[in-house]
Amino acid sequence: MAENFSPLQSICYEHGALRLLDQRKLPLEIVYLDIKNAADGWNAIRDMVVRGAPAIAISAALSLAVEVFHLDFTGTSSDAASFLTDKLEYLVSSRPTAVNLSDAATKLRNLALKAAETATEAKIVFQAYIDAAERMLIDDVNSNKAIGFNGAIGIQEKLNDSKRISVLTHCNTGSLATAGYGTALGVIRTLHARGILEMAFCTETRPFNQGSRLTAFELVHDKIPAKLIADSAAASLMKARQVSAVIVGADRIAANGDTANKIGTYSLALSAFHHGVPFYVAAPVTSIDLSLASGDQIVIEERSPKELLCADGGLGKQIAAPGIDVWNPAFDVTPANLITAIVTEKGVITKILTDDFDIKRFIEKAAD
Repeated sequence: MAENFSPLQSICYEHGALRLLDQRKLPLEIVYLDIKNAADGWNAIRDMVVRGAPAIAISAALSLAVEVFHLDFTGTSSDAASFLTDKLEYLVSSRPTAVNLSDAATKLRNLALKAAETATEAKIVFQAYIDAAERMLIDDVNSNKAIGFNGAIGIQEKLNDSKRISVLTHCNTGSLATAGYGTALGVIRTLHARGILEMAFCTETRPFNQGSRLTAFELVHDKIPAKLIADSAAASLMKARQVSAVIVGADRIAANGDTANKIGTYSLALSAFHHGVPFYVAAPVTSIDLSLASGDQIVIEERSPKELLCADGGLGKQIAAPGIDVWNPAFDVTPANLITAIVTEKGVITKILTDDFDIKRFIEKAAD
């Protein structure tokens, strides 16, 4: 089925059918997997077939939409809402750090419960859920394009309208991590479209190599001037004054601006701070978790030791010494004081007089 889709289309959905691009195979193979139910969605998320906070949330929601579309259900409307609630709770357990997934699950659960209050039969509740899950797919692309525009303008203004800008990014935050276009990589795409991008640098992003496999794949596909660097080369690149700004995505942003993102982000932020390079986070407002006062409360997922012990992010032969213990956190938390601004589809969140972000106020104003 791969030939029917763009290689940058990670989520391929038609009413009642979902296929996910197996990102473990990229960039050398383009393979799509059929997702027929929530269990398939859970496994695809946990096994990194699909990754990236926005794409995870959408894939989870659509996997359940496909299941209920084909479901022969004999219960009441209340039973249907309970069924959806249980399945959504199960899906959230696949990747606990990404707030987009839990946020989407909460909204979809509330929608199902509300629909059940007036629905005369289960299929009405299921259809309301399916409609909402499908809207997520459309809304994400529009959100990402707004993030790209806001980020490009914000970076230009910060750099005093510099005509040529070189940007460093980490992990993969593009079309493959979202429904399309991307968050941090969407900003890079917009800078390129505006004719002011000198160079995009992407890190390998070990141990799963999302940068070398996925971001590099997207940059080459879009013919954006780009160079791949080792994770450990970033500080030297900044010292050589080759980086105008750093921009990364986010899996969860606390109320004070502390940001959880792919492991290695914190190191980049420290290097950027030391070298006076602006450091931006790009994410939809759904990545913001106002229930968490700081990043100290963010749960950090630990991945399989195989990702460090074996080649190809754990999928190849063992290369590490037998018997060595492993610590393999999937994410780290970058303190807000190292972040210049947070780019969202609603605008750019900048700091107030001190080093603090007033994110709650920003969200409240954006909702008006």
